[in-house]
Amino acid sequence: MKKILALVLALCMVFALAACGQSAAPAANTASHKVAMITDYGDITDQSFNQTTYEACKAFCEGKGVDFTYFKPASDSDEDRVSMIEKAIDEGYNVIVMPGYAFAPAIAATAPKYADVTFIALDVSEFDLTSAGLETLPANLFSAVYQEELCGYMAGYAAVKLGYTKLGFLGGMAVPAVVRYGYGFVQGADAAAAEIGADVTVKYAYGNQFYGDADITAAMDTWYADGTEVVFACGGGIFTSAGEAAAKVGAKVIGVDVDQAATIDGLYGEGMTVTSAMKGLAATVNTELTAVLEGKFEGGKVANLGLVSNVPEENYVQLAGSTQFGEGFTAEDYAALVADMFSGKITVSNDTEISAADNAKTITVVDLGNIK
Repeated sequence: MKKILALVLALCMVFALAACGQSAAPAANTASHKVAMITDYGDITDQSFNQTTYEACKAFCEGKGVDFTYFKPASDSDEDRVSMIEKAIDEGYNVIVMPGYAFAPAIAATAPKYADVTFIALDVSEFDLTSAGLETLPANLFSAVYQEELCGYMAGYAAVKLGYTKLGFLGGMAVPAVVRYGYGFVQGADAAAAEIGADVTVKYAYGNQFYGDADITAAMDTWYADGTEVVFACGGGIFTSAGEAAAKVGAKVIGVDVDQAATIDGLYGEGMTVTSAMKGLAATVNTELTAVLEGKFEGGKVANLGLVSNVPEENYVQLAGSTQFGEGFTAEDYAALVADMFSGKITVSNDTEISAADNAKTITVVDLGNIK
C-alpha cells in the first residue's frame, strides 16, 4: 500500500510540473559512478597530456563528490595499459579516462569486452582504433580528436604578427596530428606575412621521435645559429632539444598541446615561451563526465573538436593564456582572429596529403625532412 501511495505522489509531482510548463531536471548520478584515469607512459607530473587530464578529472570529481583515482602502467606497453584498465575495473571503477593515441590497442582489447564500463579517450583517432583492430566503435566508447591545424594557424599567425620572421617547425613524428599542427602553423604565418608584407622563412623538419636528444639539439643549434628566432616544438618531449638550443642564444620556443610556458621557461629561461598551441583536454573531460553523470553520454563515435565559439577560451583549440601579447598582436587581435575563424571568414586546410610548402603562398618554407 505504501509503495502504491509513493508512486501516486511521484506521478502527481510530474503532472504538476508539466502543468506549470516545467520538466524535472535529470539529477546527476554520482553514487553509481567511479572514475579512473590511466596514464599512457608518463606520469601525472609530465606537464602535458597526463597531468592536464589528471588534474581535470580530479577537480571535476572532487566538485561532484565522485570517487576518483588514477593508475600508472608499469611500462610503456599495450599489455601494461590493458592491465591497468582491467585493474581499475576490478576495483569497481566504471568510467575510464585515457589520454593519447598510445591507448588505441588497449581500448580495442578492453572496450568491447566490458560493455558496462564507459571509456573516454582523448586524442585517439578512428584510424588509430581501426589500425589496432577495432572494426566497430562500441557504444560505451567516446573518443575526441582535435583540429590541430586551427591552433597551429593561430600560433604561426601570432609569431609573425609579433615580429618574428625566421621561424622553425620541429615536429616529433609525421603522424596526422603533428602534421596538422605544422601545416596550420605554416598557413598562419603565411597569412600574417601577407597582411604586413613581411619576408618570412620557416625551416621545417621532423625529429622522427617524440623526445629530444643530442642529435636533434645539434640540429636546433644550427637553426638558431643561422638566425632562426623561434621554433614551434611539436611532439611530446622533443621541446627539450629546442629549449636547450634556444637557451644558448637567447632565442624563443612555441609550446604545444597544453600551456608549456611554466615547463619550458622553468627549464631553459624566463620568457622563452612565446605561446603554446593548445588542445582543450580539460574542456573535453568536463563535458564528457558531465554527460555520464546526467545520463546523456553518447558513445560509439569519435568527435572532431575545434571551434565552438567566437570567444577564444571557450574553444577546444586555442592559444595559451601565457601568450606574450605585444603591440603587433594583442589579446584583442587574438579575439578578432578567433572570431574570423569561427565565422568562416578565415579557413584553414587540414589536407595532410600535400607538402608543407604547398601551404605557403607568400613565405618561404625550407623542408628539411627527418633529422633522424
